[in-house]
Amino acid sequence: MDKAELRRWAKEVRKNLPTGTLSQEVTQHLTGFLQEHRARHILLYSAFGSELDPAALQRLYPAAYYLPRARTHQLEVHPLPCRLVKHRYGFWEPAPETPKVALEVLDAVLVPGLAFDPWGHRLGYGQGFYDRFLAQLPPRTLTVGLVAEALVLPELPHDPWDVPVRFLATEQGVRPARGFAP
Repeated sequence: MDKAELRRWAKEVRKNLPTGTLSQEVTQHLTGFLQEHRARHILLYSAFGSELDPAALQRLYPAAYYLPRARTHQLEVHPLPCRLVKHRYGFWEPAPETPKVALEVLDAVLVPGLAFDPWGHRLGYGQGFYDRFLAQLPPRTLTVGLVAEALVLPELPHDPWDVPVRFLATEQGVRPARGFAP
């Protein structure tokens, strides 16, 4: 299957999963992982549709939290709490007037995706926001893809500019992507 076919397939699979329960299980695993890695500045994402939702992490793990704002093919980082506005694609993001912070402040970035493979390659929505963003992060930043185990595929097609995440968080736990040391 090509990426467009995989996207359709993954959306169909994901909409039939118990994402509420899976989100809780993944968030529990993330709590221990972030504590173990002493992550204090964490970029969440605003889940929409049937994405796994990391929002409960804010109640479970004391840290400074941030959300991205989508600009023209770029993601900016903004501290929480802040006023949120709805993006044209339907997810919530920080309002334009919210102060930005430098990427270097982040210890961990939680990354949404339709599917991932064991090497951390991500199938996104095809706009390239996260690939451009991940390419700019300092090497010390933990990048964690959140995905249901049912959507960890043996291999995904990927392009040279695709940036894999270093860890996968599923309902079974958090594990390093192949090729990345824990």
